[in-house]
Amino acid sequence: MEKKENAAIIFAIISALGVALVLKLFFFDFMIAEGESMSPAIRNGRVLLVNRLAYGFRPPLRKTYLYRWALPDVGNIVVFYTPPGVLAVKRCAGVLSDGRFLALGDNSLESYDSRAYGSIPLDNIVGRVVGIK
Repeated sequence: MEKKENAAIIFAIISALGVALVLKLFFFDFMIAEGESMSPAIRNGRVLLVNRLAYGFRPPLRKTYLYRWALPDVGNIVVFYTPPGVLAVKRCAGVLSDGRFLALGDNSLESYDSRAYGSIPLDNIVGRVVGIK
């Protein structure tokens, strides 16, 4: 009987880890903010909840959206890859007609954003920040 109980516990643990991995890769992610570019809205060290499905479906390890159902609104706080490939958190300042958007930090004196590197492809967006703790 003990072997069956151990097997059931191991199966439950593996299943829970699998579900957590699928949720993290496809639906939601937690990230920790670094820097003061979004201060005072987001301070250094804050935990961010990111909705990966806010604008469409982008499979893990893929650089483009498979299907997009929305664009960021002006004012949305988005997580994206900058042109140099660094993960960043900024506020959407506008969506351009050529499939790109402008991202600006709230703290303009501390922010490395579209003022420095220009517009960003919409496919670089990872998701929208939906919670700050």
